[in-house]
Amino acid sequence: MSKLQQKITPFLSFNNQAEEAANFYVSVLPESKILRIVNNPTTGKAMTVEFQLAGLTFVALNVGETWEFTDAISLSASCESQQELDELWARLSDGGREVQCGWLKDKFGVSWQIVPQVLGELLSTPDRAKAQRVMQSLLQMVKLDIAELQRAYDG
Repeated sequence: MSKLQQKITPFLSFNNQAEEAANFYVSVLPESKILRIVNNPTTGKAMTVEFQLAGLTFVALNVGETWEFTDAISLSASCESQQELDELWARLSDGGREVQCGWLKDKFGVSWQIVPQVLGELLSTPDRAKAQRVMQSLLQMVKLDIAELQRAYDG
């Protein structure tokens, strides 16, 4: 029997799509896997699905009600390259909707930020003019473009 190893574990609540959502997420993100499925003793269907995304454990929970996810909580995926960013963006936005500034909602309504690792460096430069150019460029984008962000940084 497995037990949660993290002190804090995010739960994602679904009406009845917990297993479908968990399987989708582990198929999209590398180093991800289903850890355990606990079936509801009354219905025999999945009640909770414990899964890891890139080493972080989550639990998908079927609550039997339609609760809406909000933008107040989002999952952020840090990408090393434009290719990785493009692939994650395509997979996670399929059936969902693109928002702005690297944000999207997946087909289950979960908000994601798909961001390049370099973005933090570009925005935290002590050169305020460079950081402002990067921010202005970012605000014009839906899916983030690393080369364009770098051009804005370089002036």
